[in-house]
Amino acid sequence: MWPCAISLVLLFAQLGHTASTSSTCRNIPGSSGYPSPAQWNAFNSTISGRLVTVVPSAKYCRSLPVGACTEEQWTSALFRSMIPGAMDQVNWEQGYDLEPPSLCLQNGTTCGQGDVPFYSVEAETIEDIQSAVKFARAYNLRLAIKASGHDFLGRSTAPSSLLIRTSKFRNLSFTDAFFVGNNNMGSAVTIGSGVYTNTLYEHARANGKTVVVGAAATIVPAGGYIQGGGHSALSPLYGLAADNALEFQIVDANGGLLQVNSISHPELFYALRGGGAGSWGVIISVTIKSFPTFNATQTTTSLLAANESVASELSIVHAKHIFDWDSVHASQYVSLVRTSTAAGSPVFFEITIYMPNRTTSQSEALTAPFLNASLMLPGVSLIDQQSQYADINSILFQTDDNVGSNAVLGKVAENFNISSAVHPAWRTAKSHIFVINAWEDSASLEEIRAFRNEFQITQLPILKTIAGPNSGAYSNEADVLEPDFQHTFFGPNYAKLNTIKRTYDPHDLFIVGAGIGSERWDEWGICKV
Repeated sequence: MWPCAISLVLLFAQLGHTASTSSTCRNIPGSSGYPSPAQWNAFNSTISGRLVTVVPSAKYCRSLPVGACTEEQWTSALFRSMIPGAMDQVNWEQGYDLEPPSLCLQNGTTCGQGDVPFYSVEAETIEDIQSAVKFARAYNLRLAIKASGHDFLGRSTAPSSLLIRTSKFRNLSFTDAFFVGNNNMGSAVTIGSGVYTNTLYEHARANGKTVVVGAAATIVPAGGYIQGGGHSALSPLYGLAADNALEFQIVDANGGLLQVNSISHPELFYALRGGGAGSWGVIISVTIKSFPTFNATQTTTSLLAANESVASELSIVHAKHIFDWDSVHASQYVSLVRTSTAAGSPVFFEITIYMPNRTTSQSEALTAPFLNASLMLPGVSLIDQQSQYADINSILFQTDDNVGSNAVLGKVAENFNISSAVHPAWRTAKSHIFVINAWEDSASLEEIRAFRNEFQITQLPILKTIAGPNSGAYSNEADVLEPDFQHTFFGPNYAKLNTIKRTYDPHDLFIVGAGIGSERWDEWGICKV
C-alpha cells in the first residue's frame, strides 16, 4: 500500500528549511547528522518494515487508482485517519509559513510536503515505539506523535519530522476493580491509544457503563485528549477526563516503558493529567474510571444573528443565563460561525446542552428562558431546535466526523472543580464557547494570514468582555498563535510543569506547538531560540 522508505530521499529538495549543522537545531535533510538511506533502511528492519513515507492527504488521493478522493472520502474523519499524513482540518498539513510556502491542496495542480512529516512508524508493538524514540534521539530528529488526525492545534504534524503513529493500539477492557498499589479504585476501563471515542461508547453501553470522554467519533481519549485535560459533556457530573485517569502506560524520552500512576511517578502523573498534549511521552494506554450509565437529553438550538455585533449581544444574553442549568449538572457547548468571510455577514450561533437524567420536556422548559430572551434581540432569529432523549452513550456516539476543511479555533471553556494540571482559571468559566474561522482553498496567503490572526486581533477582545480579563483557555482547542500560552493555557501550573518537563524530557524530544517548553524552540520545533 505504501511506497518503500528509501523513495523519500527524492523529496528532500521540496523542503522549505535551510539545512543546519548547529548543535542547537534538529537534524533535517541536508544536515551532516541526518540519517543516510542505509541508516533509515537499517532502522526499518528493526521495526519489521513498518516505516512508511508520508505525504499530504491531497497527494495521497492522487495516488488512488481513480486519481482522486471522492468528496465523501475527503470529508470523512474515519477515512482520513487511515492516511498517515492526513489531518482532519487540512490547513494543519500546509506549510504556510515555510520559505517558500509549501502547500498541497485538494484538486490542486502542484503539491509540496507542507508541514507533513517525511516518515511514519506505523507502530504495532511497544517495541516499535521504543525503537522509534531511540532512533529520533540518536539522530537528533524532530518527533511528532499521532493516533488520529483529530487535532485542532496541529500538534500531530511537523515539517522535517519523524512521525510515530499509534492508531493500531486498540486494546479495550473493563473491570469492576482496578487497583493502584493496594487501593481499589473501583470500576474502570483500560484503552489503547488507538481506540476511538465511538468504539468506547459502544463497548461502554454494552457493559452498562459510561465514561468521561469527548463526543466526536475519532477523538482518541488515550492520547492528547486526556493530556490536555479532556473536557466532556459529563464533566459537570464527574470532572474532566484527566481527573478520572487512574494510570498511564507510556514510552518516555529515553525509550523506557513506564506505568505512571499516583504512586509510581506522582509528578509525571500530575503532568499527564492536563499538563499539555504531546509533551510527556508516547502513550500506549490509559485506564480511566467508568460509571453506571443513565439517560439524558441533548437539546440543540440554532440561531442566526444578523451580523457580528448582534452575535456579540447574543453572547452576552447567553452569559446571563449560564447558571440556569447548574442544578441539573448540565454541560453546554456554544459555537459561533460566520456564514461567509465578508465583513458584516450573518453569524450562526448554536448551543448544545446535555442534561443528565432529564426528559425532553424538562430540558426544553429549562432552556426556554434563554431562548425567549435571545429572540427578543433585534436581528436574532430561530433556525431550529431539536432534542433527543436516550442512553448517554447513544447520545454522544457519532458514526463519523465531517472534516476536510480549513479552520482554526479560539475558545473559552467551562467550569469544573477538581484539581489537576490544567489552568484553574478556565475552570471558573461556565461554557465552552467556540469561535471558528474558516476559509476556502482559493484564499490567498495574505487572506489566510488574516483569518489565522483574527481571533487574537478582533474576536478575543469581545470574548474577554464576556468572560473577564483573567479567563483562561482549554489548551486542546484554543488558538495555537496565543502569544502568552504559558499563562493562558496553564496559569500558575506552568512553572511546576516546566520543572517536571526538564526532569523527564531534558532534551525536549516531545515538543509541540504552544506546549510545555515550546518557547525554547522556533515555530517548527527545529531550532532553539
